[in-house]
Amino acid sequence: MLCICSVMILFDSGMILYILNRIYNLEFRTQLYLRGHIFVMTLYIGVFLFLGQVFGGLLVGVRKVGEVMFSFLFTCILSDVFFYFIVMLLSYKFPNAVPLIIVFAVQVSLSFIWISVFGNLYSKKFRPYDVLLVYSGSSIEGFKKKLVERKDQFNVLETVWADVGEEELKTAINRYNTVMLWDIPAKQRNRIFKYCYETSKRIYVMPKISDIILNGSSPVHFFDTPLLLTEGNPLEYEERIIKRTVDIILSLLLIILTSPIMLITAVIIKLYDRGPVFYKQIRCTKNAREFKIIKFRSMIVNAEKKGVAVLATENDPRITPIGRFIRKCRIDELPQLFNVLTGDMSFVGPRPERPEFIEKFKKIMPEFSYRMKVRAGITGYAQLYGKYNTLPYDKLKFDLYYIEKYSIWLDIKLMLLTLKILFMKESTEGAESHITAGEAEGVEGTVPGNEDKEEDGEET
Repeated sequence: MLCICSVMILFDSGMILYILNRIYNLEFRTQLYLRGHIFVMTLYIGVFLFLGQVFGGLLVGVRKVGEVMFSFLFTCILSDVFFYFIVMLLSYKFPNAVPLIIVFAVQVSLSFIWISVFGNLYSKKFRPYDVLLVYSGSSIEGFKKKLVERKDQFNVLETVWADVGEEELKTAINRYNTVMLWDIPAKQRNRIFKYCYETSKRIYVMPKISDIILNGSSPVHFFDTPLLLTEGNPLEYEERIIKRTVDIILSLLLIILTSPIMLITAVIIKLYDRGPVFYKQIRCTKNAREFKIIKFRSMIVNAEKKGVAVLATENDPRITPIGRFIRKCRIDELPQLFNVLTGDMSFVGPRPERPEFIEKFKKIMPEFSYRMKVRAGITGYAQLYGKYNTLPYDKLKFDLYYIEKYSIWLDIKLMLLTLKILFMKESTEGAESHITAGEAEGVEGTVPGNEDKEEDGEET
């Protein structure tokens, strides 16, 4: 697979080198020679590899063919835009983009064929893992449905309850090379895990909250004793300074660039029904501090007449035609740039929740407050890797993984991935049916975890 991806990279970069040398080099004030070509192509290939790793556009055989194609499309678009930017700097003008567009079309077409052929060959040659699923919790059916969606990677042949006899469990484990441990109490899981490790099994484990926190710890050697150090405040002082600086610069830049779009949207919303342009809603950010999140109004006025928070459904009649469009294009989220600028939010972080939902979640899982150790974000790990109906407990794990593994590079990666997610339908879908805030209190394990699709708030 490494060879297959290398050939694809060489082909795509070779076409860029051809138009650089034969077309664009003639337009430069100072023409490039060998070292100049090497420098430009090194930059291009470096960006191509970085974006391919971020989006997953080079994971032929690892992911589904369609997903790799979709990811490669974004990799190619941004890499070629970067190349055009370099050409523009070297030529001191906007060069003719037609040759690059033609090359892009050829790159995508031939690479799609390449990905399809070798992705399918890979799936035929390498069978999915035969898996033994060991479980203890009651939510196993939902997880098994997820595994069915990835038949190309996992083939669950046997399911065993963790509380069966030890000899029976060991006998089952010995029949497989891959074992999944799902929702098993820590003490019991450790015993099973050690046996799997001892017998050289491939092990997938559903982590506990403490596992994820320890995953971000630092090793410390206390004389001859190894320790793991976890800080109560995950972000270092200099990291907080850099993150806030990036937020200020990016929010100012994007407010300037998107101001025409926001102005047009505001006028259209006002002209449609003479109602308020914005709505504000109380959310919680770092240290549970409350603030008012700002969004463009996308529903009819007084969408929640009873004063109870209600999630929007996929075809909710309360959503106006204008609102449906701005939701689909994410234009309704643009006013949150002002929340970032004022310091209430960050570009990347846990999604801000409503205070009433936080209190309900904390009754089910007290650890839910851990996600408020950092500022809430417009985008984040849970928003990108989770789904709208992902359980709050799983979203919490995603958020904690981001907090404990934080780095500037991780923020950059998640912001780039957001560009890809914007074009995926699933992330825009509403709930399957109306759920009120009152109903959420008693629904343990299925409480909605990303309630930003309702319109209960202060309209302005």
